[in-house]
Amino acid sequence: MAQASLGEQLCTQGPAFAVPAALAFYRALRVYPTPVELIMLYQTSLPPEVFAIILELTNMDVKERAEGYYDFFPSKSWNVRVQDKDGKKVLFADKDFEKGDVVYKEYPIISALDWDLLEQGSHCVYCLKLVHKVSEYRPENDRLNTVYCSKDCYTKAKQQYHGILFTLDPLLPPEMAAESGAASPEEREKAQAALVEYLKSNQKLANFLVAKWVALQITIETSKVVPGAVHPDKDLPKYIEDDAPEYAIGDHLERLRYLDASVTPEETEVLRKVFGAALPGLEGSLTEDRHVTTLGKMLYNAIGICYSGGRDDKPQLAERPEDQERTRTPYGTSRQIGSGLFLVSSYIQHSCDPSVRPSFPGGTNKLCLMATRAIKEGEELTMAYVDVTQHEGESAEEARRRRRHELARGWRFKCECTRCLAEQTEGSVEVDLGVTADESKIEDAAARFEAKKAEAEAPETD
Repeated sequence: MAQASLGEQLCTQGPAFAVPAALAFYRALRVYPTPVELIMLYQTSLPPEVFAIILELTNMDVKERAEGYYDFFPSKSWNVRVQDKDGKKVLFADKDFEKGDVVYKEYPIISALDWDLLEQGSHCVYCLKLVHKVSEYRPENDRLNTVYCSKDCYTKAKQQYHGILFTLDPLLPPEMAAESGAASPEEREKAQAALVEYLKSNQKLANFLVAKWVALQITIETSKVVPGAVHPDKDLPKYIEDDAPEYAIGDHLERLRYLDASVTPEETEVLRKVFGAALPGLEGSLTEDRHVTTLGKMLYNAIGICYSGGRDDKPQLAERPEDQERTRTPYGTSRQIGSGLFLVSSYIQHSCDPSVRPSFPGGTNKLCLMATRAIKEGEELTMAYVDVTQHEGESAEEARRRRRHELARGWRFKCECTRCLAEQTEGSVEVDLGVTADESKIEDAAARFEAKKAEAEAPETD
């Protein structure tokens, strides 16, 4: 807000101040939650010479960060790299591993506890650790009645997303908030109560992850314009080295695959009102289209968090199988305690004969990727998205049919891994899975970046 005001003041001083004005507007653009909308506003309201400089600065920045993204993500310390295979970006080993080796460890950028456990107060809603009564931390006047294993976990959650979603704490210091004309505490409380009711009635973790994700984006960008503010991203996973180009968390999400999803205008409005009540203008952080795409990414990429073999007391909602929420976990979603978005692990493709397995040996949401067999450098890493074991009383053909049905319902693809092909017998009946091809997608912007890079790298022909 301050940079935009500075730009307006400089514009009034004439063409000689076009460059400093453009720089101020550009800095405002870098922290604005929906930059495309702000660019459109600039185009209609700013002098042409100022707008032209802003566009040039934006294009230079986008080109540098977009075209070389996978040269930097993830950094070499992860021991893996992202490469193309069959039209997808997938994860490959960057060194040899033996069976039982830890390939890497990864914290989720966001996670959510299963709703029944949240209501029980049995686990920390930030790190998903089992909470002991003697050490639990319960914040006062908490709208969700959440429990944390420590005050440190609560502080991190509050700085990253909890504060804007479920408390009345101001997003900006008083002097800056006064300029923005913030909504009344009553309006904000009403908006948050509607969000809690929506999450409770729905109980889909993907919706909770979307709310946390958008809130995290807002708090990170807002902290950049508040002098002396605590930066919420200081506690997030480190994906890229310090000397690499700067990437926002939105740059990472933009490149992930997603599934078609659906939300109603009313669902989007519930979230928009929470953000707008926290700070007028922030409702623009979430459009209905962006809501749909972000939800589709959570549905496709979320990994189920299971430790100690998972649990067997997860309530089953009265839903059709095709409507059930699924997360990637070899134990089966019914055994998870929650789910999270792990940005590096999102690039691991499924196989019914996987080379790696996500493990949570510390009893928290920290993922340890374990090699299930020897892996050579340059080999693709694969994990099981579903329970691929053959259950007692189940034939090999029945087990194959079960897991392929679950994969088709949860991730919209027909599994044709080596194991599925090997177990297909001459007498087996191929049932209709409802999918004929992989229905996951990437965003248009990411597709254009990759197409331009491929064109530039293609050998010249006579």
